[in-house]
Amino acid sequence: MKLNELRDKEGAVHARKRVGRGIGSGLGKTSGRGVKGQKSRSGVAIKGFEGGQMPLYRRLPKRGFNNIFARDLNEVSVGRIQAAIDAKKLDPKETIDTAALVKAGVIRRAKDGVKVLGNGEITAKVTLDVAGASKSAVEKIEKAGGSVKLPEKAAQEA
Repeated sequence: MKLNELRDKEGAVHARKRVGRGIGSGLGKTSGRGVKGQKSRSGVAIKGFEGGQMPLYRRLPKRGFNNIFARDLNEVSVGRIQAAIDAKKLDPKETIDTAALVKAGVIRRAKDGVKVLGNGEITAKVTLDVAGASKSAVEKIEKAGGSVKLPEKAAQEA
């Protein structure tokens, strides 16, 4: 196969519909929109409109709220950290923080911090500087000879 022989699959590219171009085109006059009314015109905005009846989204009660102060944390298990150490992506001798986890590819991007969860096993002696950690994660890390450094507020909550 050569570059000049590359083609899309048959039927993958559709011809553009030219509406309102005469009766012979099949899409003339009303351009396939039927006759009159709101839907035949541009700028239709009737999603959820029920013909004057109280719409469903207004009949149902409001529930819950959105906490604007909630932190969006990356969750990382101790098993993932151990896998990154085994793959030589993380150095257990250095302090592992959010930037190190991003550089190693364990997390894609830093949000409001990292919370370490206790899934999996860890054998390396590591020092973690993170926003939060579950009790089981802290136990596993300390059992392996490591330590977890948490911010003041997170340490009080845990």
